[in-house]
Amino acid sequence: MSKLIQNEMMKLIAKKRLVVIAIIIGILVALFTYAQYKETERQREKLGTDDWRTIIQQTIIDQQNRISSPRISDEWKQQLQIALQQNQYYLDHDINPSEPGAPTFMRIFLENSIELFIPLMVMVIASDIVSSEHSQGSIKLLLTRPVKRWKVLLSKYITLILAISLIVAIAGLLSYSISGLVFGYKGWGAPVLTGFSVSDSGLDTASVKLIDQWQFLLMDFGLVWLVAIVVGTLSFMLSVLIRSTAAGMGVMLAALISGAILSNMVSSWESAKYFFMVNLKLTNYMNGNPPPIEGMTLSFSMMVLLVWWAAGLFVSFYVFTTKDVY
Repeated sequence: MSKLIQNEMMKLIAKKRLVVIAIIIGILVALFTYAQYKETERQREKLGTDDWRTIIQQTIIDQQNRISSPRISDEWKQQLQIALQQNQYYLDHDINPSEPGAPTFMRIFLENSIELFIPLMVMVIASDIVSSEHSQGSIKLLLTRPVKRWKVLLSKYITLILAISLIVAIAGLLSYSISGLVFGYKGWGAPVLTGFSVSDSGLDTASVKLIDQWQFLLMDFGLVWLVAIVVGTLSFMLSVLIRSTAAGMGVMLAALISGAILSNMVSSWESAKYFFMVNLKLTNYMNGNPPPIEGMTLSFSMMVLLVWWAAGLFVSFYVFTTKDVY
């Protein structure tokens, strides 16, 4: 098995897709760092200070004005009200939600990448790992070896898990190292509030806990990794079912983009909460943001994703070990 995994890793490295993904992540992190820096400068010029309390107070005033506007929907007003209550909680407890530094930037980058960007990077690897054997005509040679089919596929799946772990690690490392050049590398011990939940009456702060930022980041990395594994497994399944890499990527790309759209439009569609793409943004539960559909919780979304993961893995191995190769 170790030799099979080594062989698959050599194939993956030879394609240089991990290098391309690292370059893409690096470029985007640099752009986001610049955008964050310009936004900080704009706020400083507008308010005449970089004191976070003044910024939060101004944000609360802006949110109050938007809530009183008759031109926005009731659903959007509710989300603004929750965000306002959260900002007020930060202010009352003297906790800066955006402590300057690379760790804060890394946390925000991961939270905004979990739903679409990281899954897209994973899809590039996973959608090709089996279907490329068909397109290159090497699948027959691979299966003529005195190795059972399930072991061949397992070696590819373990290689995929290693690649996904490397992509998540690269995203964290590059976001920290590049943003630190601008914002500094301090902030690991900054206090972060978590445990917010949304109830019928608004924001529920009964379970709020204060933890260090490095602990919060560990949880964020775990959730990002879980989402990446689920998306990677489903892309892996499509790579087994569909011999065309482009077709497999197209199907998964459509699913991910539709999920990003549905998350903002399905509040009244109860059964949509069982779609894997509606449950991808797990970090929202950590921050107290309202779920796409009322009643959804972190444990529910994780359970849905695990069911999809198990189904994708079962279909992949069943089809690969039973279908004819021609």
